This record gives sequence, C-alpha cells and structure tokens, in this order.
Amino acid sequence: MGIWKQIATYLYLRKKDEDTPNSSWVKYMHGINRLSLLLFLFAIVVIIFRLLFKK
Repeated sequence: MGIWKQIATYLYLRKKDEDTPNSSWVKYMHGINRLSLLLFLFAIVVIIFRLLFKK
C-alpha cells in the first residue's frame, strides 16, 4: 500500500482495506500514527501562521 493511501486511511478519507489483520495492537498502532500525523499537520500550520504574521 502506498504512503498516500495509508495517510488517507488514517484521516478517514478512504475505506479500510478488508484484507488487513484486525488485532487490537494494529488498532493501537494506527491510532498513534493518526495522532502523530495530525499533530505534525497542526505544527506545520502554526509555523506557517507565525511566518506570515510575524511582527
């Protein structure tokens, strides 16, 4: 699976692949990955905001 498809799955933009294993550890891993991706995107937005509206 490509990186863009995986990101779309994390952000609920794409349906989950039915052939993937369904264990609680995989769910935890995807949850942590989703959280880190969202925090990264938030940090990028903050950095851009600070660069554009610098005093």
